[in-house]
Amino acid sequence: MKFLHTSDWHLGRHFHNISLLDDQKAVLEQISAYIESNPVDALVIAGDIYDRTVPPSAAVDVMSDFVEKVCGELNTPIVLIPGNHDGAARLGFAAQQLKSSGLHIIHELDQMTNPVLFEKDGQTLAFYGLPYTDPERVRHQFQVPVKDHNQAYEFLTQEIASKLKSGHVNVLISHCFVDGASGSDSERPLAIGGSERVDHQHFAPFDYVALGHLHQPQFKGKQTIRYSGSIMKYSFSEQFHNKGMTLVNVDDDGEVHTEQISLTAPHDMRVVEGCMADILQSGQIDPNSHDYIQVRLMDTHAILDPMEKLRSVYPNVLHLEKPGMLVNLDQPLAKARLARGELEMFADFFLEVQQHPLSDDQQDAMKQLLRQMQKGEENDK
Repeated sequence: MKFLHTSDWHLGRHFHNISLLDDQKAVLEQISAYIESNPVDALVIAGDIYDRTVPPSAAVDVMSDFVEKVCGELNTPIVLIPGNHDGAARLGFAAQQLKSSGLHIIHELDQMTNPVLFEKDGQTLAFYGLPYTDPERVRHQFQVPVKDHNQAYEFLTQEIASKLKSGHVNVLISHCFVDGASGSDSERPLAIGGSERVDHQHFAPFDYVALGHLHQPQFKGKQTIRYSGSIMKYSFSEQFHNKGMTLVNVDDDGEVHTEQISLTAPHDMRVVEGCMADILQSGQIDPNSHDYIQVRLMDTHAILDPMEKLRSVYPNVLHLEKPGMLVNLDQPLAKARLARGELEMFADFFLEVQQHPLSDDQQDAMKQLLRQMQKGEENDK
């Protein structure tokens, strides 16, 4: 039997005030096209379907169309849990009625020991869902003295493990931060001070653990305790991530094998570094110039309207850094550099506008003019 493990769709997300919904829709079309060409027994979404508790209506429409395509037209069931970005109650609306349509939403902790079962050729896949939760909720609901996420998930996984059947291929779907795994800038912290970390050993009883929350594809402890990663990049810190979904194949002997399937968004997220002249030159021939770009400008002099110049070749420059202004300077000197005198700043401005430096005569004229202005200011006092 085969199933696809995905997570962290974040439908409706904005990045630097740019809506990513069209890109997300294109990636979801790749997922449905893959299922159409390569049938699987289920699609798993391990949380953060939406980017916020109350998603925009356009994002809900995209999700609705996707469910209709996969569950309705392709007859492929979907099993999902809410993540920390989702509103569990809203996501679980009409969950009981939707089961008959192939959409299985495990949104409450009360459901965690009741698996979604799929049978084929004498083999049974049992999907247990552990919706995102926090220690406070576990303490209140189960009356157990857990202090942090690790203790809460230890208790919850033990509760689920006590219900496992040996003849089944037991899959856990969970949304959490496994200790030792690698995060990125686009993930919302679950707690402060490291108290959100969960030991991977709690997941040992399961044949496969479909994790969500961290956006980089990775495993922890063993290959079958795995993050599929987000379906596309959501920060410049993810520029080197290989985004996609995980194909999980359970062979006739019950052994689990995984394969990462790539997904490509219409706009990549990249960091471009260099001096202005070099960036403008390379941007003119860059075949992917419409990607979402962060520029790290290494010029050490001031530049007039740098964003306008950069966007002439990279129209989707979203963020600009100027580390070149601080190169080889300690912090006090860097502040002094940024607080340079009037003559130095005018010289930079003149060079930027005229494309050549001040001549000696022009520098002398400016020095004389500045002295006159300073003298006038002193007389005014």
